[in-house]
Amino acid sequence: MAKKKWSDLTRRQRRIIVAASLVEVVLTTAASRDLASRPADQVRGPKPLWALSFAVQPFGPVAYLLAGRVRRA
Repeated sequence: MAKKKWSDLTRRQRRIIVAASLVEVVLTTAASRDLASRPADQVRGPKPLWALSFAVQPFGPVAYLLAGRVRRA
């Protein structure tokens, strides 16, 4: 199977790719900002490990936002 070029994609496919990319950027930015501003005692696990997990798109940022933070009472 030949690799498709951007010009070979339909307009709908291009829009989906752009939208998914924007979602990944927003999620990663939100997670990174939260991790940077949150004290270590309010993070489940080591902060550097969470930062590395952000490279696993989109699972790392989503996992951090859902499970990596200690809820404030």
